[in-house]
Amino acid sequence: MKFGGTSMGSAERIRVAAALILEQSSHRPVLVVVSAMSKVTDLLLDAMKHAEAGDAAGLAEAVRKLRMKHLDAVQGLALGSDTSLAIDDLIVEFERLVGGMLMLGERPARSVDEAVAIGERLSAILLADFLGPQAVAINSAELIVTDTVFGNASPFLDQTAVKAKAKLQPLLDAGLIPIATGFNGATVDGRGTTLGRGGSDFSASILSAALDAEELWIWTDVDGIMTADPRLVPEARVLQEVSFGEAAELAYNGAKVLHPRTLSPLVSRGIPVWSKNSFAPEKAGTRIVPELTVSSGARAVTSMRNVSLISVEPAHAALSGVHVMARTMDSLARANVEVLTVSASSYRQSFCFLVRDEELAHTVEVLEAGLALELTHGYVNPLTIDSEVGLLAVVGEGMRGAQGLAGRIFTAISRENVNIMAIAQGSSELTIAIVVRRSGLEKAVRAVHAECHL
Repeated sequence: MKFGGTSMGSAERIRVAAALILEQSSHRPVLVVVSAMSKVTDLLLDAMKHAEAGDAAGLAEAVRKLRMKHLDAVQGLALGSDTSLAIDDLIVEFERLVGGMLMLGERPARSVDEAVAIGERLSAILLADFLGPQAVAINSAELIVTDTVFGNASPFLDQTAVKAKAKLQPLLDAGLIPIATGFNGATVDGRGTTLGRGGSDFSASILSAALDAEELWIWTDVDGIMTADPRLVPEARVLQEVSFGEAAELAYNGAKVLHPRTLSPLVSRGIPVWSKNSFAPEKAGTRIVPELTVSSGARAVTSMRNVSLISVEPAHAALSGVHVMARTMDSLARANVEVLTVSASSYRQSFCFLVRDEELAHTVEVLEAGLALELTHGYVNPLTIDSEVGLLAVVGEGMRGAQGLAGRIFTAISRENVNIMAIAQGSSELTIAIVVRRSGLEKAVRAVHAECHL
């Protein structure tokens, strides 16, 4: 079971999480993975920004808020002085790390990873101490072995399986409940790392695969995976079952479900995942499975607002567009930039791709460095950036070979007078990604949801 930030957000929510854990642990062994309490990761990052800027007062205030939030939870859970001391010890460790950043005037990536993982370590202590002697808090730096890409590390699954089994299996065999931190791991030589966006879910799937779990349950604050964002489409409904491929595509294209990387360790083992609501545990949720027995048409539509479209165009046809695209993608890959969609033309050999707004400045810097020669000599036109766009994606295993579906989708969008700027669809036909004007995104989502009878 993995509990997200809102499911760990207060003493009351931790009590609910504990009850859900105990209910299942009476039937079978349970491993728990926890996120930081809601808003705590932002608080930790805010403290580090103050430290980097030399703002000692702002740093002290952020640390005070961090301490009070967790000590309030200790009080709300009626825990004792031992828990308070353990909480304070971790916050002192955080103070030491950010104190170094304050002195340096910068935030080294390795130190950031160690500092930001404190949030999950605090959560694990609170939940384990509330559950009592039958639970054990564990830092996943002792379990998950990763590469050295600080901030967005990838696991070495074979080495992780060895460490995780050695540490966790004896506890499970003894009837204990391990409470492991999400989001973090460590390099082969023991340096702390974090797993990037969606890291806590990813931690849970890594450990599920390592222990060959029967199921993975992801507890969040929504009823499951829906046909659309209910804030945009009030008639959206919960899907009872989706495939691994559908869940990954929905997440990749903006749905607040599992991060695409989360599912990769589970695919080869066929371990199903449940997305469930800890605020309404009586609801069934959505089951994510390797394959659907029956599927027809589109299953869901999702969208992203905070994205930008970058266009790259050779200055004349003599320069190979394939060469320019290869240079571009190589630069982005080296800088670990996540490209959401790519669309290319034919004769002019121009192409465009979509990135998150938060990565835009970094992406432009990387591209201008990677294509410096071509840009300087005018072989490639200056980059064109459009930040007034949004991404809409229609997803469904049953879209393969569905005649006329794409035409209906485009027609539905055009009826709302929304301009389609770029389209991307892979040969798998699992997803149609469409870039539109941001001002028309919500209308387009509602139109497609209605047209596909979702």
